[in-house]
Amino acid sequence: MTRTGARLLLRDPGAAFFALGFPALLVLALGAALPGFREAADDLGGLRPIDIYVPIIITMAVATCGLNTLPTYIAGYREKGVLRRLATSPVRPVTLLGAQLLVALVAMLAAVAIAVGLALAVWRVVAPAAPARLLLAFVLGTAATFAVGLVLAAVLPDARTAGGVSMLVYFPMLFFAGVWTPGPIMPDAVAAVATFTPLGALSQAMQDAWTGAPADWVPFAVLAAYTVGLTALAARLFRWR
Repeated sequence: MTRTGARLLLRDPGAAFFALGFPALLVLALGAALPGFREAADDLGGLRPIDIYVPIIITMAVATCGLNTLPTYIAGYREKGVLRRLATSPVRPVTLLGAQLLVALVAMLAAVAIAVGLALAVWRVVAPAAPARLLLAFVLGTAATFAVGLVLAAVLPDARTAGGVSMLVYFPMLFFAGVWTPGPIMPDAVAAVATFTPLGALSQAMQDAWTGAPADWVPFAVLAAYTVGLTALAARLFRWR
């Protein structure tokens, strides 16, 4: 089932590109098209914009797979009656969900590895100052974001609806992640709200860890709360039909 899910993703050029290739393309485009991104800035503590933008690109990769790929494909299985048929077969429906979750996770990890590898090799971004804290933020943030995706997957009836609704969730959450206004230049009021959103908390926690800023454990607590609460909600709301 995992292989089948992977083949379905790769056969969809648009979904495969945005899940796997877009973060890497963004890394290259920002550095090439905006020369200022490669110049140190005093208001960033001597870092370059491209240095602080890498955690945001990681956040975008997590969001793309967790908020778009995962709910769209699971809703598609519901629409086609696959979940209903599996409920009466020896293969438990949860097996299919686990396989689709694994496909989304592997796609996300591949996208992150490619994007970060290019950022390090091409633009020579600074290495993470606190890698253990960065990894913890990444794991919690991935869990929280995928929990949001599972809530969407639990109730949306078909792939088209899932695609539309997920975009309505995706873009506002990317705003709070700092895609358009990275954390250090985000207005204080917006940053305060962003801390309590899944992608905002993930982006802030990873930026602090990447740049070596003092640890702020509030985003970590926020991510843990989202993971526990939304996973339980998804399990309660999930419909097989």
